[in-house]
Amino acid sequence: MANTFRSTHVLMLLVMAWVKSARGSELTENDVTVDPPENLRVSDSGRLGYLDITWNPPASLMTMTMCNIQYQLEYLDTFKNTWAVLRTSGRSYSAEFDLTKEVRVRAYTLLNGLCTNNVLQRSENYTALIQKPASSGLTGTEAKDFECVYHNMEWVECSWTRSPQTPLDAQQNLYFWYKPLEQAAECPEYILSGGIRSSCRFTGNSLPEFSDIIFCVNGSSPEGPLKATFTSLQIQNHLKPATTDKLHLQTSSDEQLELLWENPVERLPGYCLEWEVEHAQDKPDGTTMLGVIHTTQTTLKLLPTLSEDRNCYKVRSKLSKYCADKSLWSDWSHERCYPGNGALHSCRTSIKSRFSQNLSHTFEQTQIVDA
Repeated sequence: MANTFRSTHVLMLLVMAWVKSARGSELTENDVTVDPPENLRVSDSGRLGYLDITWNPPASLMTMTMCNIQYQLEYLDTFKNTWAVLRTSGRSYSAEFDLTKEVRVRAYTLLNGLCTNNVLQRSENYTALIQKPASSGLTGTEAKDFECVYHNMEWVECSWTRSPQTPLDAQQNLYFWYKPLEQAAECPEYILSGGIRSSCRFTGNSLPEFSDIIFCVNGSSPEGPLKATFTSLQIQNHLKPATTDKLHLQTSSDEQLELLWENPVERLPGYCLEWEVEHAQDKPDGTTMLGVIHTTQTTLKLLPTLSEDRNCYKVRSKLSKYCADKSLWSDWSHERCYPGNGALHSCRTSIKSRFSQNLSHTFEQTQIVDA
């Protein structure tokens, strides 16, 4: 009986060893070399640098049926000067590039499935493409200081300045593109300064929010074409709220000053704006102390009114980080002062004190620190 058990146990071990050996042989026979993609190409369809990237699978994997083939695409984001990396099972991708700089793209093949024992493998090598920028345009004639301002979510103005090397008789043009436009479009309304195009106005909702928009300023002259400049941005990050014109300063029953104002951007909820309140405290000796208060509310309780000092306040706003990556400050509102009668000093000697505090709905100011 013992001999029978011992024989059976040995036979099972032999069978297990054979199965393991057979599976090892199968994996060795199915072992594949992962080659990089082929025919990597970049094409321009007239969308101001929004280029189409395409590639083909490696010929060595064309008949592969037991594995999933994916690709890792890497390209240099020339607007941010950083490498972008993505994985896809497709054979094409579109991305933004600054056409005044080199286009750099590289691609790997990724393989996973039964043929790799369900272990993800990446090709050791990659296929790369470097495309030089076109060298057209007169040297030093590209537009300078390009910027866009989204005025109170009502209209956008994009402006630029001329390079000193730009011929006097040259004419500059602005073009723009965003999804889903098929082709780039030209500025709908140029604004002239001294008879020269210096900015472009977009009214209403002609430009989309939270979408990448590519702008190009180029031009022509009798001496030849001007060099182009490209910019990519989202307009909500360039919002400049309107000036606050409804600012009220009043006294409360507890002898405190209360400052109230209204949101000037009707389309924005209150939490999307942050505020800066400037406080100017005029002393009887003719000096002035300045302070700055930061808040997310539209009302503040301030210094007690039992003072011989004259207190003046003005406010401005910008979009908060919860609603945009960045924003522009509005212009300052008109001052509101207490007491309201009497003339301000014609010349203030400012003792500046700058401080910033995050405030709750009710704020009590107890001290302004000298600089």
